[in-house]
Amino acid sequence: MKCIVGLERLAADASLANKWGRCALVCNQASVTSEMVPAWTVLSTILGSRLTALFGPQHGFYGTSQDNMIETKHMKHVSFGVPLYSLYSETREPTAEMLQNVDTIVIDLQTTGCRIYTWKATIAACMRASVKYRKKVVILDRPNPVGGEICEGRVLDSDSTSFVGEFPIPMRHALTAGEAAKFFNQSIACDLQVVELQHWDPKSYWCDLERTWVLTSPNLPTIDSVYVYPGTVIFEGTNLSEGRGTGLPFQFIGAPYLPEGDAYRNMVLKLLGGTSPGVFLRSAQFEPTSQKWMGKTCRGLQIHVTDCRAIRSLDLSIALIRAAIELGNGGFGWKDPPYEYDYKTLPMKLIYGSQKSDQKFMGKDFSLEDPFWHEGIRSYIDKAAKILIYPRSLSGPR
Repeated sequence: MKCIVGLERLAADASLANKWGRCALVCNQASVTSEMVPAWTVLSTILGSRLTALFGPQHGFYGTSQDNMIETKHMKHVSFGVPLYSLYSETREPTAEMLQNVDTIVIDLQTTGCRIYTWKATIAACMRASVKYRKKVVILDRPNPVGGEICEGRVLDSDSTSFVGEFPIPMRHALTAGEAAKFFNQSIACDLQVVELQHWDPKSYWCDLERTWVLTSPNLPTIDSVYVYPGTVIFEGTNLSEGRGTGLPFQFIGAPYLPEGDAYRNMVLKLLGGTSPGVFLRSAQFEPTSQKWMGKTCRGLQIHVTDCRAIRSLDLSIALIRAAIELGNGGFGWKDPPYEYDYKTLPMKLIYGSQKSDQKFMGKDFSLEDPFWHEGIRSYIDKAAKILIYPRSLSGPR
C-alpha cells in the first residue's frame, strides 16, 4: 500500500490536532503532500487562527539560500500574516518571544538520512526550546529516503559535536525524522508526539514510494544526489569540488589538480577492490559557476546511480578522497574553518565526527578495512533499537 506521511494523516483527520492549542509550524518548500499541497496550507486550513507562527530551517523557508552560514531573515508570511521566523539566523533555537503565542511546535521536515544535514539540529533545538518554555512538540513523520535498515559511517565522537552533529549517530543513520527525535529525546526529555507514517516499509527507498522528490535544499535537486549525499557530503571538508555550482551537486567530484584520463577512476576502483556497488563512475570534466574552483576546469568523476539499494556512499567517498590525496601531486588540501559556526576546528573533523579524521585519510597505513571508518555502529544499533517506531533490524555496511 502507498506510504502515507504524517502531514497527509493530519489532512485526513483534523481531530489529531484537537489538543495542540496554538501552533507554530517548522517546515520549508519540500513539506508537501503527495499532491503538492504545502504543509502551511494544510495546517492553516485545519487550525485557522490557531496557526500563530511559522519557522524555516537552513536555506530558508522557501529553500532559496545556497551556501552554509548564509543566514535568512525574519518576516511575515504574505498570505497568512503570521510571523515567519528563521532558525538559521542570529539564533538557531526558537526564543521565548517567538514562542509567546504558541502551545505546540509542529515540525514537518523531509530529512535526508544523513547526520550532517542540519535539520536534525533544528529539530533538536526546537525540542530543547520546548522544555525551556513548556511547549509540546509534534513531529509529522516522513520516510528516510535512503532506506531504514543500512547504517554507515563513524558514530559521532563526543569531542567533535557541532551544528552538523550533536548526538552519537552514524553518518547514515537509517532513522525517520520522528525516530531521530525519539533518539534525541532520550537526553532532552520534552513532551513529544510523533504522527506516524502509515504503510512505510523500512526496506523501501524513495524510488519505491511513488512520490515526487521536491528539493529539500538548493544542492539536493534530484533524488540521485540524495542517494549519494551521506558519503559525498564529506567533500565539504576538502578543497575538492563536490559539484556545487553545477547541475549535478554531490555527483560531480573533482579539482583542477587531478590528472586527465582514467587514472583517478582507476585508483578509486582499486581502493574499492575493483567494484563500485550501485554506481557507475565515469571520468568527467566540469566547470563550477560558483563555490570551489569557480570558473576553473575540474577533472574527476561523475557518479551515476545504477542501483540505490546497493550504494555504500561512505566507502565510495573515502576512496575518492584518498585517491585525490595520492594522485593530486600536492594539490589536495583540507577546507579551513569556519564551518557551521565552528571557527576553530578543521571542518573534516566535525563532518566525519572524529578529531583523528584528517590523520586517517592521510596515513601511510590507510585502509578501507580500518574499523575507524564505521566505528561505533554496533553500539548505535543496540541503542536505536529501543526507539524504533517501525519494527525492523538495522545493520552496518557490507
